[in-house]
Amino acid sequence: MKKVSYILLFLFSYLLLISSCSTKKDTLINRNLHSLSSKYNVLYNGNLTFDQAKEALDATYEDNYWERLPIEPIEIKDEIQMPGQAAKESDVKQGFEKSEEKAVKAVQKHSMLIDGLERNNQIDDAYLLLGKSRYYSQRFVPALEAFTYSIENYQNANLYYETKIWKAKTHIRLQNEELAIETLKTISRNVDLPDETLEKAHTSLAMAYTQLDSTQQVIDNLKNASYYFVDRNQGARNLFILGQIYREEGKIDSSNMAFEALMYQKKIPHKYQIHAQLERAKNYQNKDSTQAIIFALRELIEERENKPYYDELYYQAGLIALKKEDTILATQFFDSSLLNNTSKPHQKSLAYEGLGNIYFDQAKYPLAGAYYDSVLQIKNVDPNTRRMRKILRKNESLENVILYENVLKRNDSILYVAGLSESDQKLFFENYVAELQRKEEELKFLEDQQQSTAGFGEFNNVSSKQGVTDGTFYFYNVQIVGFGIQEFKRKYGNRPLQDNWIISNRNVSSTESNMDKLTTVVDANKKFDVNYYLEDIPKGTQIDSISNLRNDAYYNLGLLYKEKFKEYDLAAINFEKYLNSNPNPKLVLPVKYQLYKSYENFDPVLSNKYKDDIVINYPSSRYAQIINNPKKVIDKTKQENSPEKIYENVFVCYEEGEYEYAFSTINEAKEQFEGSIVEAKFELLKAFLLIKTEGEEAFKKQLDFVIINFPNTVESEHAKRALEILSSTKNK
Repeated sequence: MKKVSYILLFLFSYLLLISSCSTKKDTLINRNLHSLSSKYNVLYNGNLTFDQAKEALDATYEDNYWERLPIEPIEIKDEIQMPGQAAKESDVKQGFEKSEEKAVKAVQKHSMLIDGLERNNQIDDAYLLLGKSRYYSQRFVPALEAFTYSIENYQNANLYYETKIWKAKTHIRLQNEELAIETLKTISRNVDLPDETLEKAHTSLAMAYTQLDSTQQVIDNLKNASYYFVDRNQGARNLFILGQIYREEGKIDSSNMAFEALMYQKKIPHKYQIHAQLERAKNYQNKDSTQAIIFALRELIEERENKPYYDELYYQAGLIALKKEDTILATQFFDSSLLNNTSKPHQKSLAYEGLGNIYFDQAKYPLAGAYYDSVLQIKNVDPNTRRMRKILRKNESLENVILYENVLKRNDSILYVAGLSESDQKLFFENYVAELQRKEEELKFLEDQQQSTAGFGEFNNVSSKQGVTDGTFYFYNVQIVGFGIQEFKRKYGNRPLQDNWIISNRNVSSTESNMDKLTTVVDANKKFDVNYYLEDIPKGTQIDSISNLRNDAYYNLGLLYKEKFKEYDLAAINFEKYLNSNPNPKLVLPVKYQLYKSYENFDPVLSNKYKDDIVINYPSSRYAQIINNPKKVIDKTKQENSPEKIYENVFVCYEEGEYEYAFSTINEAKEQFEGSIVEAKFELLKAFLLIKTEGEEAFKKQLDFVIINFPNTVESEHAKRALEILSSTKNK
């Protein structure tokens, strides 16, 4: 009898449990059971997975502090996924798919929708989790569906306003900013809502107005959001962006106040405190104390926890030193920035560029070129930005300067020796051979020492004497590597990475070709024989050829310094040397005009001297007409040099097959009209030149360049159509 009672009790309990699991019966037990089960089982695991995925997403996002930060730190893909569309694995952030599954499971297993009312108070949480998971997976249309369903069916839920904010953010991502603003404004006016909700509403409003380029509205809403400062992470970011916007608006004092307020905030991510100090330093004004700012940056460097930011701290200190024209200190700081850079390509490129600019201003062109080369060789730095294109053009021009400077240096030396008396020539080479022997003995001594140590320590010490940091392999020294690259390019040009590169074809300028003809390889067996060098001294026509090459270098250097680098004093020096070195009669007048224009920038007396010379001695020349009636000549020149006229000429050259001339004209025009609406036209025409000269791959690459860099233009549409035609032709 007792046994039967136990069986009946068990059956009753089992039936009670089964009936309580039903989602169709509105009982207290059912509601509590499904609520607890969804909250502490499915949703708990789902939210845990979501938080972990969000942390991973934040960890992988890298802010570029040299630009205004986005209010929400996620990288939005161009594609928008529609409902039912399979998600690409690369587009789904880690863990968000799993948290979405948990949210769906909570709705499917525990929703108690009875008579049109939801009896489980956790289901609105499930829909919010579902929408957020889809949002961070960048499936914005399905996310919008989840948020909309929750808002329409759970108007009394405690997450109602938060869900509306998330829906508004989704509208922003779908470029429905006006609709989002209308919703968010209504929420932000409700003062009875918690501070956290109001902060999120104002932050989202700032996002919407950012998309609409309404700067003042962005400022107002970021200020309102910063007033609450509940979310320490987002609050710090809002205040940081506020400081950046104030600087963009030229309100430096307001910008400083924002960054200084952030510097002393507690319990915020350390990266914002450090970068607030850096941004404050970027706002440097003449009234600021250079020593105080550099001292503050050095104090930060002394703290070990700031080691990941050493490169940025040193670089900013270098910029401050440059503003006070202390190039020695700036160079030290930039070098330290490079030594401490581990994983920031953009920051490394800035330090290389800073050093290149310093050496360029000091006319140390080989060294400047080495650093510019280093900028261009950094991976993960977009080469299509305006800054990188300018560095590339500057470096290409610099290579020509280095080439001509080397021509001058060598040919001046040759002509100097050739002009000595026979006895002085013999004495010169005796001293030269003695120096060669001394260096050979020193090198042999060092090699013997290296072999005796059987290691690399002594090698490193030797390298350090040559400019390499102690203990550093010499190929890691940018100066030595840069010199090697420049010398290689000077001698061999830009060779492809392939077998038998030394005998591959390349275009050689006439200057390089003639220069190579005058270069003799020293016989190793005769390098200490004075007579060997005396016999090799050029004579007669060889001297004339060397002299002509030197004169060409003077002329070309003058043009480069004047037109490319605006170094008018250096241009004048080279033009003067050209006039004093048996010049080509056809170039005398053009050079005098160039001297008149160069001196005009820094020496009016000499400028007037050449002006009078041209007007008096060459009255019928075009140069005299330019001087006497500049407006008439300039107006005519403007018509001839208008972008439309240049484009027309290039197009004619393209149709007539004069591709080389068309290329050179396009390159000049791109530099002249950079940033104007005609730049896209020249880039598209360049693509059609490339298919004629380099083939299909170069053509496709240039079309992609046009599409990426000139979106929403007629040229971009033409480029897309050309790619489609090319693709369809291949498929046939």
